[in-house]
Amino acid sequence: LRWSPWGRLGVKTLVTAGVFVTILWNLRFFLNPFKGSGEDSKHREPLVILVWEWPSKQVPNVSRDVCHELYSITGCQLTTERQLLHQADVVVFPHSRLQPGQGKLPKERLPGQNWVWVSLESPSNTRALAAWNQTFNWVMTYRQDSDIFIPYGKLVPNQSATVNIPAKTNLVSWVISNYHRTQKRAEVYKNLSRYLHVNIYGKANNKPLCKDCLLPTISKSKFYLAFENSIHRDYITEKLWRNSLLAGTVPVVLGPPRANYEQFVPADSFIHVNDFGSLEELATFLKTMNSSRYQQFFAWQRRFSVKLYSDWRERICAICTAYPHLPHGHLYPDLQSWFNS
Repeated sequence: LRWSPWGRLGVKTLVTAGVFVTILWNLRFFLNPFKGSGEDSKHREPLVILVWEWPSKQVPNVSRDVCHELYSITGCQLTTERQLLHQADVVVFPHSRLQPGQGKLPKERLPGQNWVWVSLESPSNTRALAAWNQTFNWVMTYRQDSDIFIPYGKLVPNQSATVNIPAKTNLVSWVISNYHRTQKRAEVYKNLSRYLHVNIYGKANNKPLCKDCLLPTISKSKFYLAFENSIHRDYITEKLWRNSLLAGTVPVVLGPPRANYEQFVPADSFIHVNDFGSLEELATFLKTMNSSRYQQFFAWQRRFSVKLYSDWRERICAICTAYPHLPHGHLYPDLQSWFNS
């Protein structure tokens, strides 16, 4: 075989190229050690969620790892300690605790820190939103199109295949604390009561029910008036979830259109006021319903059970679950327009 300088040069080139590739490969991990080791590696440290002011009057103890202990959500640290602002990845601001103007907000926002606006009230009961334009990165509400969706309740799969209908002693009940004649629900109740008797409880009728008395009392009624205080998309509150479905009554709903309710619960689990041409027709339907037809409204119990969301810790821990999928660097330019849409 003849010796060729080109053959020797080719070997040197290959060796040099191999060393260069190896250096680049190692340098890749030096510059970005977490790349390629899984989505969770981006947040090896716990995600710190600072609740600027707790949404409810009673502030629970969140010093422990409550998200993991209560809801099996790992890597999530809740705090109400404002001195940890500079460590917080997310800062939560309940609207019920905000005042118009910037006085109660932090004076500075860390780069990459995301602020969340939180509300469970409807637009009709939410004021002064214009003051918060270009302030919040994410919204956390009962609306399905929120960045973090927090419904009042939901149906969860349950394979028990059993139906439990409490014994009934009256036809219709309603629990009402704040009665205002200008509300749609007040008008509907007034006209419906011309055709049937409604058992009314709550502060508005000087018959308040204690916390443990509520469900046992309502459960004795065949139907419950799950009338929302205002009508807005997705605004479906505990009046449906707790006072009706969990109590074991059939909800007669007044709120968003039927199609919106059917995004949350089966079509045959409730009665919508708008299903009838008049309130007299609705009253007749309720009064003349036979036992077989009534039991059909509870068919959902064979497949589902009711889950209520009543603990703010669970709602706020949900931010950690949603965090990897949320848009970063986004601000709501006009919060009021979004919420009223």
